[in-house]
Amino acid sequence: MSFNTFLRHLREGCKNVFRNGWMSIASITSIVVSLFVLGVFILLVVNVNQLADEVDSQVEIKVYLNLDVNEQMRGKIQTEIGLMPEVSKITFISKEQGLKEFSESLGEDGKALLEGFDKDHNPLPDTLSVEVVEATTVAHVADKVTGLNESHPEKPIMKVKYGEGAVEKLFKITRAVRNIGFIFVIGLGIMSMFLISNTIRVTILARRREIGIMKLVGATNYFIRWPFFIEGALIGGIGSLTTVGLLLFGYDQLFKAFSGDITLGIVLLPLSDIWMYLSVLLLAIGILIGIWGSTVSIRKFLKV
Repeated sequence: MSFNTFLRHLREGCKNVFRNGWMSIASITSIVVSLFVLGVFILLVVNVNQLADEVDSQVEIKVYLNLDVNEQMRGKIQTEIGLMPEVSKITFISKEQGLKEFSESLGEDGKALLEGFDKDHNPLPDTLSVEVVEATTVAHVADKVTGLNESHPEKPIMKVKYGEGAVEKLFKITRAVRNIGFIFVIGLGIMSMFLISNTIRVTILARRREIGIMKLVGATNYFIRWPFFIEGALIGGIGSLTTVGLLLFGYDQLFKAFSGDITLGIVLLPLSDIWMYLSVLLLAIGILIGIWGSTVSIRKFLKV
């Protein structure tokens, strides 16, 4: 196809968008409504997944050492835990720091508690806070840490806690949230495709006489199809850009509203983290559906 021919098809495609006024508006509106619903759900799923990731990242293992464990043994246990490939970080919490944090958590009553114990009469043990690379391995790592007692006659580890039972339920919930969100996004995407393409089909159906005349006067299928191809892309692009603009503006206002009120405890992903991903995704979906709806719909009218 020559450049001049392409320009001709481009001009015809643009003219058709404006020439068919209300039908083009109906198609664009269909795209905006469908992609808006899809975009809202994508934003919801992305933020819920982010929240689930944050919850997973807060899962940690507490390793309580026996009161008689000396500094050398504590360092040895810490080194052995750190060598485990599943472990990402270890934080040592001394018994003094542990008592201070505990008393602070009790407020005013905690001050009296802190005064009642001196350095030599602290009932709390030294603690190792262990973070893992993958949250789902926390139970396995806890078992491995507990097993370290078997290699030391002194049995330096008093107790290992990681929220057994509650952690497994948490993982099930976060996994279900991700799976359900993914299924809904796919379902809405498919639904949007058929809704938009059907609207575009109605637009082309109203012009079957025009297509038939072009075919009878000798126009090739290729020549007839290209303006509709471009028209579908333009309708899809205009609808997508409108949707993206509405979603980004709405999300930005929502982010400002929630970020200004920390009492609600809702933390949304900043717009800068998602606008590119959302814009490219919705623009690609809109243009592809517009092209697909036009080319598939026109195929039956080319058989004259």
